[in-house]
Amino acid sequence: MIGLVLTTLGLGRRAPRGKETTAVNDQPRGQPSSPIAVPAWTAALALVGMVSATTILSQFFRASTAVIGPELIRDLALSPEALGFANGAFFIALLVAQVPVGFAFDRVGPRATVAFLSVLMTAGSLLHAFAASGAGLAAARFIVGLGCAGSFMSGVVLISRWYPQHFWSTALSWMFALSQIGMFLAGLPLAYASELIGWRGAFVGMAGAAALVGLLFFLLVRNEPPGSEAAAGHSDALGVWEGVRQVLATPGVLSVFGFFFVAYASFAAVSLLWAGPYLNDVHGLDPIARGNVLLGMAAGQTLGVLAIGSLDQIFNTRKWVAVASAAVALMSLLALAAIPMSLPFAVAALMVLSVSSAYGSVLVAHIRSHFPQHLAGRGATTGNIAQVLGTALLATVTGFIPRMFASSGAGYSPLAYQCIFAVLAAALAIGLAVYLASTDSRPRPV
Repeated sequence: MIGLVLTTLGLGRRAPRGKETTAVNDQPRGQPSSPIAVPAWTAALALVGMVSATTILSQFFRASTAVIGPELIRDLALSPEALGFANGAFFIALLVAQVPVGFAFDRVGPRATVAFLSVLMTAGSLLHAFAASGAGLAAARFIVGLGCAGSFMSGVVLISRWYPQHFWSTALSWMFALSQIGMFLAGLPLAYASELIGWRGAFVGMAGAAALVGLLFFLLVRNEPPGSEAAAGHSDALGVWEGVRQVLATPGVLSVFGFFFVAYASFAAVSLLWAGPYLNDVHGLDPIARGNVLLGMAAGQTLGVLAIGSLDQIFNTRKWVAVASAAVALMSLLALAAIPMSLPFAVAALMVLSVSSAYGSVLVAHIRSHFPQHLAGRGATTGNIAQVLGTALLATVTGFIPRMFASSGAGYSPLAYQCIFAVLAAALAIGLAVYLASTDSRPRPV
């Protein structure tokens, strides 16, 4: 549907032949897909900048409920189930949009698709700013989620077109690291903005940012390196599901998808949903102090992405880099679940969790290595379905846990949070066990 809408609007048409230059990955010469004729290095810089900008926005909107969670509960009279559902609505939207977005990537390319989705991102942010109830908040986050549905996977598709296979994980780690600016913005800066102009005013400002980024993405980004053959095809609606079938039938991919289901979700439930309330209810931190901790977690993610993202080239293995990192993340969740911690130890455990959970670029490169170029869009987004489904499920399930325990005057019981961490640890352990059965993907031939 998205691909058909874009084609109808004229956004998905191939551009006329422009200036041909040598591509980053030395692909054959052909038609560039952008109307702006620029040298390859300029287009490459535009690609990195704009893909990073879209992922920054996506990360901000994902994480924004964590630091202002108590304020949302207060201002909108939310129950924990309602907050969990509203946060999960974002990921449900990502889930339902993945197949049509993947089709649009393969049909008209990421450039027009992301620009189109930015309209929804802008509208959803405005609705978030004017939400008056839990239902309104959930609807707003659902629309924002639709708008963010192509952000990260557009980067996966574009990087796989612009860079050679052995460099994918490193290039993805750069994108993931820069995306953490969104986590930074959703931490202390959002807390300050909430204090100064209110969380509603902050989301009005982010709506303007989303509109600007969408416009610039459409103007500056190329679907392929100058000189390469255009990858966008002319598949019909049947091709959508045939492509998905081919993706799921790919040998060895299901065990990787099984791990992808919980790898990010187990960390996201902490960093995007429960870290703020946990620090408020158990340790009594105010919005600024909570923002500082979340800012530190975002910094840990950034350092972890940069450090872990290139390890597959050093050790020539993607599987075992992901396994080792996930094992450390699992131990940090078990520590948070096992015993009530003082504030310094709790913050330390959250930081270790943030750094060790930053193996996403390695895992995404492992997934992408299974698919040929003509299935790049549907392969990336079909894989992403596992991630967003797991994230939505864990966010929703953990939202029911606090009601199982008696609450104190300061908020939810510490035992409730220990149970949340235990459920997340169990989910990660099961996913890791499934992943151990997968075949390794090596950046270089042995």
